[in-house]
Amino acid sequence: MEHKDTTHFGYRQVPVSDKARHVAEVFHSVAGKYDLMNDLMSMGIHRLWKWFTVNNSGVRRGAKVLDLAGGTGDLTRKFSEMVGDSGKVVLADINASMLSVGRDRLTDDGVVGNIEYVQANAEALPFPDNSFDCITMAFGLRNVTDKDKALASMYRVLKPGGQLMVLEFSKPADWLAKAYDAYSFHLLPRIGKVITGDEDSYRYLAESIRMHPDQDTLKQMMDTAGFERTQYHNMTAGIVALHRGYKF
Repeated sequence: MEHKDTTHFGYRQVPVSDKARHVAEVFHSVAGKYDLMNDLMSMGIHRLWKWFTVNNSGVRRGAKVLDLAGGTGDLTRKFSEMVGDSGKVVLADINASMLSVGRDRLTDDGVVGNIEYVQANAEALPFPDNSFDCITMAFGLRNVTDKDKALASMYRVLKPGGQLMVLEFSKPADWLAKAYDAYSFHLLPRIGKVITGDEDSYRYLAESIRMHPDQDTLKQMMDTAGFERTQYHNMTAGIVALHRGYKF
């Protein structure tokens, strides 16, 4: 059971004030090979999950998009094309190493001009009210210490009529659960050890997925934060879910 002065870091209880530091250490460790590990972990399917998210965003030319926990820039790259010269994409991440990898990768590929990079905590976003037409958060919410506070912060900076899209690992169908657990807790940490030399970080990633709210609970949290017309769409038998909500 979680107490008000502690929170979960994977399956461990840690002081609330320490979780951000522990999460930062994980992503500092894996940043350089984050995309490679995502490909190996998901057999490349994470690219389809992200493609589905971007293509259901309704983002148009001239829009202003916040790619929160944007990491190595997969979504930012696509949004940069969609919003064009008259739009803007803000790639924000709390982790300096991930932000640096994303900035270097996009810059090296010539994706420049309409992208801004901001180191930011999702719980206290450093943007004015009603700033963005669309906010996306792909595989980042489960690492946030106070998810309710983060959702409220996202609601504040979203424009009226704007959409929040949260792409996150979720609760898979019952028939898949046993095989998914075996993969997550036995094979995944070993892959992490071979590829990055870091078994513990990938064990944490597996545990963090199990500690994340399930589909209906996250929908209720978005409702409580003020979002309307909230819904979710399961992908790959519920291993991942895309939650969507609007601010009116």
